[in-house]
Amino acid sequence: MKKILISCLIFLMTVSTVGCSSKEEVFEGTSKGYGGEVIAKVTFSGDKIKKIEVTGASETDGIGSVAIEELPAKIVEAGNTDIDVKTGATVTSNAIFDAVNKAINLKNGVATKPISYTAGTYTGVGAGYHGDVKVEVEFDEKNILSIQVLEQNETYGIGQGMETSPIESLPTKIMETQGLGVDTVTGATVTSNAIIEAISDAATQAGADASALKDIKTEKKIQDESYDVDVVVVGAGGAGLAAAIRASGDGADVLVVEKQGIVGGATTRSGGKVMAAGTTVQKEAGITDNDQMMFDYLKEIGGEYIDDTKLKAFTDNALDVYNWMVDLGVNVIDVEPIHSSIEPNRVHNTLGGGGMTDGFGGNIIVPLYEEYNRLDGDIVYNTTVNEIIMNENNEAVGVVGVKPDGSKVTVNAKAVIIATGGYAQNKEMVRSYGEEFPFYATSVPAGNVGDGIKMVEKIGGQIEDYPAVQTVFLDFNSGTGINEEAGLIVSMEGKRVVNEYSYQYHVGDALAKAGNTSGWYIATANDPTPTVQYAMTLDKTLKAASIEELAQLMNVDAKTLQETIDRYNGFAANKKDEDFNKPADYLYPIEGDQYYALKLMPAVTVTFGGIVIDENAQVLDSNNQPIANLYAAGETAFPGLFGTEYPGCGVAISGSVYFGLVAGENAAKLK
Repeated sequence: MKKILISCLIFLMTVSTVGCSSKEEVFEGTSKGYGGEVIAKVTFSGDKIKKIEVTGASETDGIGSVAIEELPAKIVEAGNTDIDVKTGATVTSNAIFDAVNKAINLKNGVATKPISYTAGTYTGVGAGYHGDVKVEVEFDEKNILSIQVLEQNETYGIGQGMETSPIESLPTKIMETQGLGVDTVTGATVTSNAIIEAISDAATQAGADASALKDIKTEKKIQDESYDVDVVVVGAGGAGLAAAIRASGDGADVLVVEKQGIVGGATTRSGGKVMAAGTTVQKEAGITDNDQMMFDYLKEIGGEYIDDTKLKAFTDNALDVYNWMVDLGVNVIDVEPIHSSIEPNRVHNTLGGGGMTDGFGGNIIVPLYEEYNRLDGDIVYNTTVNEIIMNENNEAVGVVGVKPDGSKVTVNAKAVIIATGGYAQNKEMVRSYGEEFPFYATSVPAGNVGDGIKMVEKIGGQIEDYPAVQTVFLDFNSGTGINEEAGLIVSMEGKRVVNEYSYQYHVGDALAKAGNTSGWYIATANDPTPTVQYAMTLDKTLKAASIEELAQLMNVDAKTLQETIDRYNGFAANKKDEDFNKPADYLYPIEGDQYYALKLMPAVTVTFGGIVIDENAQVLDSNNQPIANLYAAGETAFPGLFGTEYPGCGVAISGSVYFGLVAGENAAKLK
């Protein structure tokens, strides 16, 4: 679909009002992209565009960055900006077009018109994370009088639900500045851009130059900041907020420093699940469970990597943590099994959750955030902490961070709690700590790059390198691989490596341990799984009339794949899996007129390696001695709680909140 021109008539690309000189001239235009400013330097030779250089350091790597690489040459070739946007990078593409058009306007001496509107009320639409965001905007001749969000379905706890979320905060900021150049909310950029584009749409209908509106920015004074508190918490996810609440409730003066523009971290983007044993929900469902049963299960899965003392502390207190969250307003609706082959049911779903879902963690984060607000807690947003301040006695006495504008934030404190999350967005750390994946998907915030681990390592803290990260292999087109699909799964070599009817993370761990960076789900029409049936209808799914032809499409040795399928079909016929003991009911034979192969690619969310802490959440040095005044909790400090595979949804959140509470309680004692 062709994009709507943002500004400037197309003929300005080829007809100059300046003259026909062949002298080279460079003009620059700027526009708001997905993550920040996009700058276009346009070189003219006489009347024609000779070259376009685009920069946008904050655009998403592999998406917006591709638009930056590809579109300038296409614009030069076409002689205008009437070209298709880069698929998947609409915001960055339109920012490039807008910036180029502004440079052309400067070249041609086209002045920016004063902003004016045709008075009235207009409805605008922008593309949000979960569909359109619709706004109603009222204008008089010179001003935006009101903005009301009419319709939206953005993620609770990210796009909407808190005073800092874009649905709640951006309309007010735009009203105050009377412009669209406001900063997007870091961590909720898609929703932020949807609101800006919806208001831009309404303004365009009212006759205004939306491009000029985007040039009206909030004036900011760049200055360093300094704070003196009892406890500083770095990171405002589940662990950080729990720590801040407990320390504040125990009388400490607490400051939370958060990298993003909203709280929540990976917890908000999760499925909103918590794990506990002996809950009221379990009892009402007739489920028998207790702390020891939960410990035994997690110990069995984690094996030699488990720190029994830490795990026991968690499982013995998991019910109290669960009840604490419920008392704060976390709405648990039911309990489900970790996997249908594992008993008892102990994964507790919050409102909206159920199954392998994500984006419901706001049902946990919002009540925690509201409780911290009730305690008059303070948060400094958009600040990346990169240093722990240590005194001459090797005691942690504060942190130093930096804001996007380069200003420095210094927090002097009697205790420091590191709760910065994991490192799933840091490909180098994932490779060095866990798996050698050339590509993997992740849904965690962009800021989860291992900041806390790096800071603690610099001051002599003990860091444990884990041989794995939480991995699930799935077909991104159909979702197959994460919903208990149990048909034939083979490695990159076409071999079976696991009982497919086992927990998805056990399947993923087996594929990864066998050296696979991808896998294949082989199916025929008799596979009853809905996601697999759906995949069979997709053009992207590989399909063939023979195994040999399918193997060629998969780039797998045909003989190996045929032998694997023949052996598997033999098990199905005999109703006994001699290799991995998969139940006979899930031995779907590979037979029929059409064969399908779904490529399974890795996805990583939870990371296991990182800061080593004791049962008191104190950070340990290389001699297993506590570093004074320094605590850590959450995903940044998961060694000892996990093995090489993720044991069940909800363990990460419940474990994070538990050790966050422990860290907050102990840190407050130093006030």
